[in-house]
Amino acid sequence: MNHLVETIIAPATPQGHSAIAVIRLSGPDAIDITDKIFKGKKLANADSHTIHYGWIVDGDKEIDEVMVSVFKAPKTFTTEDCTEISCHGSPRIVQAILSLAIVNGARTADHGEFTLRAFLNGRIDLSQAEAVSDLIQATSSKASEIALNQLKGKFSSSLKQLRQELIDFAALIELELDFSEEDVEFANRSRLRDLIHKIIAVIDPLLDSFRWGNSIKQGIPIAIIGAPNAGKSTLLNTILNEEKALVSDIAGTTRDFIEDTLIIDGIVFRFIDTAGIRETSDALESLGIERSLQKLREAEIVFYISDVHRPVSDTIDDFKELNLTSSQTGFVLLNKADTISPEIAAHKVSEITKITRQKPFLITAKDRSSLQNVFSQLNDYVNNSNQSEGTIISNSRHYEALQNTKMSLQRVLSGMDTNVSSDFLAMDIREALFHLGTITGQVTTDDLLESIFSKFCIGK
Repeated sequence: MNHLVETIIAPATPQGHSAIAVIRLSGPDAIDITDKIFKGKKLANADSHTIHYGWIVDGDKEIDEVMVSVFKAPKTFTTEDCTEISCHGSPRIVQAILSLAIVNGARTADHGEFTLRAFLNGRIDLSQAEAVSDLIQATSSKASEIALNQLKGKFSSSLKQLRQELIDFAALIELELDFSEEDVEFANRSRLRDLIHKIIAVIDPLLDSFRWGNSIKQGIPIAIIGAPNAGKSTLLNTILNEEKALVSDIAGTTRDFIEDTLIIDGIVFRFIDTAGIRETSDALESLGIERSLQKLREAEIVFYISDVHRPVSDTIDDFKELNLTSSQTGFVLLNKADTISPEIAAHKVSEITKITRQKPFLITAKDRSSLQNVFSQLNDYVNNSNQSEGTIISNSRHYEALQNTKMSLQRVLSGMDTNVSSDFLAMDIREALFHLGTITGQVTTDDLLESIFSKFCIGK
C-alpha cells in the first residue's frame, strides 16, 4: 500500500494538561476530514496559510472551541494538504478529536512520518530530515545552531554537487568497459585524480569536526582530575549547585566516576568527578582510578585540581604526567586559595605559568563565585575553537559514511597509481557514490529509513 495516499494525524505537542495542544493532519483528505468535524468556515474554500475560529463537533455534540490553520499543497512542510487544530490541552479533549478524525478517515501517524513524507516528496533530503530531529532534541543553543545549519542544506548541497561530478566521471569509466578490447580512455585520469583530491579536501575537515560536533550535541566532557582530597567532589557539587558527590576528608572516598551536565551560556558541559589518582593496594580503589584514567582519555577538557599549598614542582609534575593529547585542553585549578596570602598565591601562579605556558586559576572549590573566571574561560574556549567556523557534523551515521567514502576514493587513487583496469576503478567509484548518497538520501533502504525515523516523535 502507498502510504502517501493516506491522511495521517497526530498530536504535534507533548501530551499533558497544558493550556493548548496542536493536532496535525497531512494528506490528500486532510482538509476534507477536518471540514467534517469543524463547525465554522468551510475550510475547503479557505485560502492557504489562514487560521479560522470554530468548534470541533461530533454531530450535534460540541467537543471543543478551537482555531484551525489551513495549509494547501504544495507549500507545506510535507508538500501535502495539511491542517493544524489548536485546541485546549486536556488529554481527554485531544483524544476525542483524534478519535473523531480517525473515524472520518484519518490514520494515526507513525514515528516521524510527517518528516518522512517531507523527504519522500522531495522537500528536504535525508540529512535535513535528521537535522529536524537534532533540532527538536537540542539541549543547548550551540547544538541548535549546528542542527539549524544542517537543516538549511548547505552541508548536503555541497556533497550533492561533488557526487554529481563523480557520477559524470563514473559514466565515462563505465563507457570504457564497453570498449575494453579497444583499450581507450574516455575518463581523463588526471582530471579524475584532481576531482578525488577535491572531494577528500571537503571530507577531511568534516571528519575532523565530528568529535567537536558530537561533544556539542552530547555535552562537552570535562574530567575533574587530581590527587585524593584535592577538592574534586566539592568542586563538582559547587558547579552543579547540589550535593551530587560524597565529600569526605578520608582519602579514596570516590571509588567511581560521577557525572552530570550543566548549561553555561547556552552550551552543555558534562562534568565528570573521578577517583583520586594515587598509588594504592585497594583493589576497588584501583579499579576506580583506572576508570578515572579512561575518562581522562575521553575528555575534551581536563580540570586538574591541586591544593594551593602543595609545592609548585609537584603540581607541575603531576599535570605533565596526565599526558594530554593535542586535541585536549587542560586547566590547572589551585584550590583553597582563600587559605593563602595573595602574595604567595600570585608567586605560585607565576611559577606554574612559566612552565606550563598557561595561567592557572585560583579557586575555592566550595565557593561558586570563585569559579566565574573558569566559566568565562570555558565559554571563550568554545567560541574560539577552530571548529566554530565552517560546517560541523554531529551525526555518527554521516561520519561513518564519510569515512567509507574517503576509503573508497583512496582505493581509486591507489588503483590509478598501479594502473589497474577500468572495471576495478569503476567498482570503487560506485562504492564512493553509494556512501555519499546515503548521507543525503539519494541512496536509501527501507531499513535505513525505519532506523532514522523511528527515533522521531509521533507528531513530527
